[in-house]
Amino acid sequence: MARKKAVPRPRKIPQRMCVACRQAAGKRQLIRVVRTPDGVRVDPSGKMAGRGAYLHPRKECWAAALDNNLLGRALRTKIGAEDLAELREYAAALPEGDDVAPGQGEFETQHNA
Repeated sequence: MARKKAVPRPRKIPQRMCVACRQAAGKRQLIRVVRTPDGVRVDPSGKMAGRGAYLHPRKECWAAALDNNLLGRALRTKIGAEDLAELREYAAALPEGDDVAPGQGEFETQHNA
């Protein structure tokens, strides 16, 4: 009896949810913000220790998260004025439009292609 060839499984892509628009996307498509003992910081590597929350790389999501304290609630902390100013400065450099359409994370684009 011949052995069947093993079919490689598709690689699982971690999904995370944007705290502002509540849309899921691939972890690498979102920006992680982390609560550290020194305050709230943007985590470009995605590996800093501490409680994290994710946002799309769009001004709309960042504005909603910062203006409505969604980021503070997700991180379970009060964001200080200095940290808030740094986060707003970071958000100002982000694009206006839809670089990543809501709900179109890595998972959907890889498997729908």
